[in-house]
Amino acid sequence: MTTTADPRTLALAHYAARGVLEHVLARHGATFQQQVALRAAVTAETPQTPDGLVALVRGSLKADPADIRAALDGLLAERLLVADGAHLRPTAAGRALLAAVGAETAPVTARIWGGIPAEDLAATGRVLALVTERANAELAALTTS
Repeated sequence: MTTTADPRTLALAHYAARGVLEHVLARHGATFQQQVALRAAVTAETPQTPDGLVALVRGSLKADPADIRAALDGLLAERLLVADGAHLRPTAAGRALLAAVGAETAPVTARIWGGIPAEDLAATGRVLALVTERANAELAALTTS
């Protein structure tokens, strides 16, 4: 199969993989945006304020800040995040959710990515990094003009 990368093939791959993740997340009562926000809280080098987490998630998803705040509110309501002064910290339950989702998606991810030659993955990684950089620059130009 010979397919040239273009915006459509990138979008189809993204949404197919996201569909797998969202299916698993739904079994746990979590949304994609909540998972991204929770992962950002868990992996941040320092505890984040709500505004800091909104900025991290927005940098990844380019989502509306109000929607991200709603995702954070849901995580707080479910006690997956907890307020600690001015910061939001992941709870043991939040970490357990990420671990469970990771464990459930790992075999699927292995089947999806398995057998792809390392050189193809390296080339794809370089192309996707360049597309991301260019798209971020274009979005920044659109939102500052």
